[in-house]
Amino acid sequence: MRDLEPLFLGRTFDDFLFRPQHSPVATRRDVDLAMPLVPGVDIGMPVVGANMDTVVGEEMAKTLALEGAFGFLHRSCPIEVQAARVRYVKTRHSYVIESPLVLPRRATIAEVRRLIEKHRSSGILIEETPGSGLLAGLLSQRDLPFGEESGERLVEELMTPVARLVTRPPSVSLEEAERTMWEHRVEKLPLVDEGGRIRGLVTMRDLRLFKRKPFSVKDGRGRLRVGAAIGAAGDFLERAEALVAAEADVVLMDVAHADADVVFRAVPAFRKRFPDVPLVVGNVATADGARGLADLGVSAVKVGVGPGRGCRTRLETGAGIPQLQAVREAWLAVGDRVPVIADGGIRNDKDVFLAIACGASTVMLGSLLSGTDESPGIVVEDPATRQKVKLYRGMTSPEAVADGATTDGLAEALSTPAEGQTVRMPYVGSVVDILARLAGHLRSAVSYAGEATLAGAHRKIAADPERYLVPLSAAAREESFDR
Repeated sequence: MRDLEPLFLGRTFDDFLFRPQHSPVATRRDVDLAMPLVPGVDIGMPVVGANMDTVVGEEMAKTLALEGAFGFLHRSCPIEVQAARVRYVKTRHSYVIESPLVLPRRATIAEVRRLIEKHRSSGILIEETPGSGLLAGLLSQRDLPFGEESGERLVEELMTPVARLVTRPPSVSLEEAERTMWEHRVEKLPLVDEGGRIRGLVTMRDLRLFKRKPFSVKDGRGRLRVGAAIGAAGDFLERAEALVAAEADVVLMDVAHADADVVFRAVPAFRKRFPDVPLVVGNVATADGARGLADLGVSAVKVGVGPGRGCRTRLETGAGIPQLQAVREAWLAVGDRVPVIADGGIRNDKDVFLAIACGASTVMLGSLLSGTDESPGIVVEDPATRQKVKLYRGMTSPEAVADGATTDGLAEALSTPAEGQTVRMPYVGSVVDILARLAGHLRSAVSYAGEATLAGAHRKIAADPERYLVPLSAAAREESFDR
């Protein structure tokens, strides 16, 4: 292990620029931003949505994955709710829907309407009898009659029967599915086995989206990837069991101070139960903390104590390490053994590149994503400024603690002094636009660093930061950042 360079002592993002280098790229659009989240799981851009109840819900997690990033669903909800959110993301936008919506042919149109409204679906496969799985037909929204007076009519009166459907076996390739649907001018292609049982569904909408988003973060079966958070005590193994059953791709054991006995007991317990499930653990802020977690066999280490906008830990306790120093310490301690996730303190786009240049593989964002359409919560108008805002809160804020506590544990939860706060973030529209801006600035930074890939810039600068980083005086900071 290398010792921390004096260059980084007490330093964070606004303390550095990096030296521009001769660029090898013809166009910055060609710069590759892929980085590892955990071993075996690369993401198209190094952005991870924070597991906070005002940042990542199912819609945010879905959109992040579609755009090449990644999101962790928060655990401030019942286990079954969090698991359902995982399943929601996993069943959206694969070109094959492995568990399509199904109703029996004797169901009513009213039941169809309720199911379509609940799942925002455009059509439902029909089976012969409840639970049989035998394809009887297909009912799409355009088959539904206008008016509520038709609610008690049976599905079989309006569905397209199986004899008139085009079907394919579950082994169908993307190319064959697309060709079949084009040739027969159909929007939905049921997948059935030799016995006529339903094994999946391909829709033209999902297929086109799948092809239009080549950098989306998908698993080996073409489904969007998603992560979910657990704690390190209480029902954490029960929660993990439900999340793994729902096919979460990565589990995050999230504790404010992860360099602790409770975590060092919880990680082996998790590993014994789920030896092959990628496990991210945090937060730590020191070399010893990062090394200890890596020695336990975690898949990635999350770094950051107190730098985020929703966190008051440094103000209330005095504990913490300036974020760029913390990232550097962690990387020096674990090297290439496990990826480092830099969590918190990212206020400007340049900070993302600096975190990665100094050792992180990805960055976790909270406040930068919280003012978007996809984040949980509603847009409100600030009565003082007349600006549209969304609320962003740390998970140890009184409001978040109250919402996440059980009725029996509410008094105990609120008896602990808060180390988080709620702030109003300007409403900024879709997160897709935020991610596009971040990606554009990252590609420019990689070009300025003299590389064609973000991974290459990470390797070069992290190996010899004193050669590439320029410490700033107060005058240089003013010249660089005051506008």
